[in-house]
Amino acid sequence: MSLAERAGLAVLHRLDPERAHDLSLKALRTGLLPLPGPVTSPRLATPLAGLALPNPVGLAAGYDKNAAALSPLMRAGFGFLEVGAATPRPQPGNPYPRLFRLAADRAVINRFGFNNDGADPIAARLAARPPGIPVGLNLGANKDSADRAADFASVLRKAGPVADFVTVNVSSPNTERLRDLQGAEALAALLAGVLAARAEAGLALPVFLKVAPDLSPGEIDEIASVIRDAGIDGLIATNTTLCRDGLSSPAAGEAGGLSGAPLFERSTRVLARFSAALGPSMPILGVGGIASAEDAYAKIRAGAAAVQLYTAMVYEGLSLIPRIAHGLDALLERDGIARVADAVGRDRDRWL
Repeated sequence: MSLAERAGLAVLHRLDPERAHDLSLKALRTGLLPLPGPVTSPRLATPLAGLALPNPVGLAAGYDKNAAALSPLMRAGFGFLEVGAATPRPQPGNPYPRLFRLAADRAVINRFGFNNDGADPIAARLAARPPGIPVGLNLGANKDSADRAADFASVLRKAGPVADFVTVNVSSPNTERLRDLQGAEALAALLAGVLAARAEAGLALPVFLKVAPDLSPGEIDEIASVIRDAGIDGLIATNTTLCRDGLSSPAAGEAGGLSGAPLFERSTRVLARFSAALGPSMPILGVGGIASAEDAYAKIRAGAAAVQLYTAMVYEGLSLIPRIAHGLDALLERDGIARVADAVGRDRDRWL
């Protein structure tokens, strides 16, 4: 991390977390930040559900909710991006304050509640982005919707034609009863509706499902069975957690989803269990607590075809992304592994 980036982070950390988040997006949009472009190598190039990623390090949904900084983020070193979550209609989300830094734990708690501009303007920004790395959209449901399952299909119809993939997000803890859609019957119906909307629109884009880290082994097996029957293209494991074990920060008791370092082991165990249940034909994106190349490599060796991160950037800055990508390349070279795909799942059993 450069001295300038360190100083910039110090300034941002003196501000309210949500204000700092908004300022970081504005700083990106100025075009003044030095950005390396996508990092790649023959080892890092990764196929994912028909997408060609220059490297397997992606941005998780939640940072650029409204697709407002696509062009600079596409040049920040990532191999792919995910924006959103987008809901059919705009919504303000939950009351302030709703974002909390847990610096001592290298973590964040948020209870945003799907605040976003709505599917139409987000789709317009996706359509206007420059060519480059794949960009996907996280699909959400309006809080006051009478049919939340239909909301996911609605957003896909509006934004699917201009996205490279979409993610069905039934695992955010910040919209009341949303996680109920992870139940087998509700999830099967939801995925069938989303896939029917994709077919009706004549689209071929991959559909992923994002799950919670707070699932029991029985729930994992049940969801895996639904996934196999539904015919979706991939899984994202995991979203934020409601668990608060081992935290020391003053804000640890705040309601919302916890992300960052404390989530690493919990999310990686869930990832490995889904990998064992689904087998090698179902690509899994590993998310939760990644803050280094070693963390990303551990997720891959636990069963992830690619990874995503967000919270670590709060503490390490945007330069963390190329550092992770280059470091992952070095780790693969050290171990004599010719490509990312050859490392997937090598250590899965130790997480089971």
